[in-house]
Amino acid sequence: MRVLHVTQPVDAGVAAVVRELVAAQRRLGWSVDVACPPGRLAERLREVGAGLHRWSATRDPGPRTLAEAVRLWRIIARLAPDVVHLHSSKAGLVGRLVVRGARPTLFQPHLWSFQTATGALGGAARAWERWASRWTHRLVCVSDDELAQGRAAGVVARAEVVCNGVDTTRLLPADRGAARRRLGLADAPTAVCVGRLAPLKGQDQLLAAWPAVLAAVPDARLVLVGDGPMGARWRAQWQAQWQTRWQTGGGRESVLWWGHDDAVAEFYAAADVVVLPSRAEGMALVPLEAMACGRPVVAFDVGGVRQSVAGAGAVVPAGDVAALAGAIAARLADRRLADREGAVGRLRAECLFDRGRVVEQVNALVEELVAREVTG
Repeated sequence: MRVLHVTQPVDAGVAAVVRELVAAQRRLGWSVDVACPPGRLAERLREVGAGLHRWSATRDPGPRTLAEAVRLWRIIARLAPDVVHLHSSKAGLVGRLVVRGARPTLFQPHLWSFQTATGALGGAARAWERWASRWTHRLVCVSDDELAQGRAAGVVARAEVVCNGVDTTRLLPADRGAARRRLGLADAPTAVCVGRLAPLKGQDQLLAAWPAVLAAVPDARLVLVGDGPMGARWRAQWQAQWQTRWQTGGGRESVLWWGHDDAVAEFYAAADVVVLPSRAEGMALVPLEAMACGRPVVAFDVGGVRQSVAGAGAVVPAGDVAALAGAIAARLADRRLADREGAVGRLRAECLFDRGRVVEQVNALVEELVAREVTG
């Protein structure tokens, strides 16, 4: 079995899914290659023996797309994979234009491109996805919401929902106080937000809610773990606008801009509540990781969130900053509530979102597609 994964994102959730699938397929003895830009993902994939092929693609379509297509065509022609697994919108665009159904093709959107595009671009993205259905042997959606969005846009490819998963043997409930000491955090009610500092991830909405959280819980802390294009701007804007409110009752800054850190389990352990303020998702990994660590989640009701979180926290209407603040404050003020929901989340992670189930489902789809190809 020879599988080629193609991805443009090399960090955050998409990269984590690719890494888990590649490692599992290598354990099966499959020949697994990955075409991706250089970065963190490539470094991790070397550890599991995957074949790596430099594919220097940019996030958005543009003048470089033709060169990206030529490069990917050469990689596919050289490797002759049994299955091509395309991850996220850019690989889905270039990969299906190159392969055009000539090889078994899985496409995994990890959030539809038309959900983030506006105006004419959104319409073009929907039209493309409808057209590309003919070159998609199997669509793999990470949540029921994501599949429903595709069907509403007219995507007719045969599809399976395979929810994202996490390593529940590595992500475990841990002592909150010990984690705070290791990170040098104060022992105070703490909300944690993990994610790229970008408009889609919505940390600006969380920052807008934070003064109301402080009004209810004056000694609360917010730890923002991640970096990104909006980091410097948001920090300058919000510190200037809310300078007095950003301080706790003791006069200390209530928001800590931590930056990128791979040790996310430590931050989940240190949290009383984990917040996902995203504007759109397919099915985010952060809630699943937090649940595996026994921490409650407060999130906006975007793709996949209600399906993943359920009773393990609070899901509030998308964009409702006041509701977000109220749900965060309630869990920061009531440790028993937070711990009860955290226990529910741990059970859900073990039963529904363990990575072993995910890779088994995807590998079964790969084997099915190859068997169909062999038998005609």
